[in-house]
Amino acid sequence: MKTNKVYLIGAGPGRPDLITVRGLDILRSADVVIYDYLIDKKLLDEVRPGARVISCRSLGKKCYYGDSIKAQKKISELVVKEAKKGKRVVRIKNGDPSIFSRVSEEIEALVKNRIEFEIVPGVTAASAAAAFTGALLTDRNSSSSVVILTGREAQDRNKTNLDWKAIACFNTIVIYMGVNNLSRIVNKLIKAGKSKYTPVVVVSEAGGINQKTLRAKLENIAEKVKIMSIPAPAIFIIGKTVELENDFNWLRKTKKVLFTGLSKERFFMDATYYHLPLINIGPLDDYREFDGHLKKIKAFDWIVFASRYGVEYFFKRFKKIKYDSRVLSNINIAAVGNSTRSRLLDFGISADLVPQKESSEGLIKEFQKINLKGKKIFLPRSDISDKGLEKALKSLGAVVTSSFAYKNRITEDLPDIDMSGFDKIMFTSPSTVRNFKARYGDLPGTVKVECIGDRTLREAKRCQLLD
Repeated sequence: MKTNKVYLIGAGPGRPDLITVRGLDILRSADVVIYDYLIDKKLLDEVRPGARVISCRSLGKKCYYGDSIKAQKKISELVVKEAKKGKRVVRIKNGDPSIFSRVSEEIEALVKNRIEFEIVPGVTAASAAAAFTGALLTDRNSSSSVVILTGREAQDRNKTNLDWKAIACFNTIVIYMGVNNLSRIVNKLIKAGKSKYTPVVVVSEAGGINQKTLRAKLENIAEKVKIMSIPAPAIFIIGKTVELENDFNWLRKTKKVLFTGLSKERFFMDATYYHLPLINIGPLDDYREFDGHLKKIKAFDWIVFASRYGVEYFFKRFKKIKYDSRVLSNINIAAVGNSTRSRLLDFGISADLVPQKESSEGLIKEFQKINLKGKKIFLPRSDISDKGLEKALKSLGAVVTSSFAYKNRITEDLPDIDMSGFDKIMFTSPSTVRNFKARYGDLPGTVKVECIGDRTLREAKRCQLLD
């Protein structure tokens, strides 16, 4: 069997969209994905169905502490073993593979076994920390040199490779993995000649939803980090460029909005949006009932799509039973809003009715202008949606057939979040409200709540997330 090339990919730090386009394309093609614990797990949603996904935790790799030498050997051996089987192997690492990721040990194993490999660069945590705080790594007026060092050298090394006097001479100093050894590092730098008044910024979980930033002088940064309980992973930027953070920290100055739906991220808005999908849409286990209705679809006068997911799964099943959009030529189509209408257009269908007010209530208001008495309506919906729309259509005289098209579940492995860091939270459906309440409880009083649709608003009030 032919041995396949192995790709060592940088996932970037903090959020899934910081991976490169090339890295994402390769990830989607993999048979086996071996990933580090620090990557954003949402990236794993991009792995193709049927691919094997392996966490380095299962191989003994631990966060920030412990003996990782044995674990690293297991990882390298597994990469080689899967490649020799002819599998398309992706080894995905947090940040950039070439910076403090122990990639050389994995490459040595590949070279020894004559396995081809490619390193796909990623955004490293130092770049992210600088970009998300405005504490730039270089500046023509204050920094023309940067040194990057680890606060935790190899465990099997008896003597340090670090020349603290040389390090202290650099304009900007960046330290990875320094939280636990910060007092010792500070003492070394000051003893080597770095002014104790040098500004420092520490950025915890750079680029992520829980990013925290703390500024101080070199002499008291260790004490403040301890007092504020700044967690790892954290990046320390030391030097005059840290003063730029006063004016350049765009993230501190913008409103921060937590968006709980599945819509694509919004850009060019007057706020920074953090996506935390609280629902997970997936196929049913059994489509016999739904497919049965589709095979009789010509008998209906209207199809009412209450979400874009209803559209998506309707046409997936349409294709499965070998039907196409020509079958719908004499059927009227209604869409609850613009995103549902847009999804219909992806399948070559132009909606006949879209309410001005994008909600079930808006849809019913439009249908009140039409004689629905005796009209047959097909309503594809999720397995947990309420029957309010169905009841309202029946009250207008329609004969309604509703059928589950997809499953709606709470997202698994939702992260712990400090909600006080947000200015607003947007709920997109009643299920996002319920799932938030179940996972996170109440909201701080400082966080504004915005709901899309009257049903979502009522659910937020019922769950006491809104007065």
